[in-house]
Amino acid sequence: MTLAADEFIRRFLLHAIPPGFQRIRHYGLYANRNREANLELCRKLLQAPQPSPLATPGTKASEAIEAASRCPVCKLGTMLREMKLPPSRWPARPP
Repeated sequence: MTLAADEFIRRFLLHAIPPGFQRIRHYGLYANRNREANLELCRKLLQAPQPSPLATPGTKASEAIEAASRCPVCKLGTMLREMKLPPSRWPARPP
């Protein structure tokens, strides 16, 4: 697409912040600074139970996870499982 210089500048400046404004990147309940306190307050106000960890040490679930991550050959070391993705190709450009 070919644009005139003034149209290009107009479109470019639509993304610029006016003087005196500040860009806010992270805000709301999940903002990192107050995330734990906000979520705890939300649970309290909604009378929701505290989430329990899936596998706390000493539970059957944690023992099963630990056993599944053992090396099948030596049975001593733990394995890190990685998912291998096939290489993907970018779609061809239109002519």
